[in-house]
Amino acid sequence: MSQQPFSRPGAIDLSGLSAPGAAGAAPSGGGVTSAYAVDVTEQNFQTVLESSRTAPVVLVFHSPVQSPASTQMADDVVTAVAEHEGRFLAAVVNVDAVPAIAQAMQIPQVPLMLVLLDGRPATQPMPGPISLDELRALFTQLAQQLTAQGITGRHQPRQAEVAEGEEAPVDPRYAAAQDALGDGDIERAVAEYQKLVDANPADAEAAAGLAMAKVLLRTTGVDLNEARAAAANNPNDVDAQTLVADLDMLGGHVEDAFNRLVDLIRRVFGDDRDKARTHLLGLFAAVGNDDPRVIRGRSNLASALF
Repeated sequence: MSQQPFSRPGAIDLSGLSAPGAAGAAPSGGGVTSAYAVDVTEQNFQTVLESSRTAPVVLVFHSPVQSPASTQMADDVVTAVAEHEGRFLAAVVNVDAVPAIAQAMQIPQVPLMLVLLDGRPATQPMPGPISLDELRALFTQLAQQLTAQGITGRHQPRQAEVAEGEEAPVDPRYAAAQDALGDGDIERAVAEYQKLVDANPADAEAAAGLAMAKVLLRTTGVDLNEARAAAANNPNDVDAQTLVADLDMLGGHVEDAFNRLVDLIRRVFGDDRDKARTHLLGLFAAVGNDDPRVIRGRSNLASALF
């Protein structure tokens, strides 16, 4: 395969698709199980396109009925993409199950592969079949181009659907940290999460795990009543206030923790203010930047600072 340069030829026309949830929309039936792959449906197609704003999405079209070889290529794309641990997301389209997507994108044949970035095609369509070795070489080239262009985003691993009553599988990347938490070894959990964050600072799940593990470490052996009494007697003591904020977090009182530190930031200055702000940002990371409580907390923090 020759190298495919990234470009921005234009937005994808979705006018041929029915509205999400419309009758006739069907799952692709591909049954992909990789943490970095998704079976495309009419319902989730727009979401898949939007995810290409984080990092490239590799659309691969196949038909088990028309071309079993195309399905093998789709499987190989999933395999090759998974090896890049989030640099790409494989989006598998079974044209037998969701013909409207193939029609909307004017797919002339299967197998066919297309890389999307920022919601638009970033390469020319690549007809197959393409061997697994060729796919590996191609994605390595594309990953190198991404790095050269300063595009460093990664997709977060997707959670597999779990039947009711079953336990969700643990992503193997987080297994060591979660095993440490299960063993009650908080220091080891912090170290394991820190390794993941150092390797990929964009890994929001690892960052959240690290932040919460640090909360656990800071509150180990702390007497709740004594901590609250100390904070009440020393309203401007950063260490006393941040400790109670940590305890509030563990108790599920997230907004109380945020508000305590925002109020503290309004009262103190200099190094104390910076220390309290840094601590609050760590609590935001533990909850997750998309959480409405964090969004409100960030707004309140900005108001307190400026």
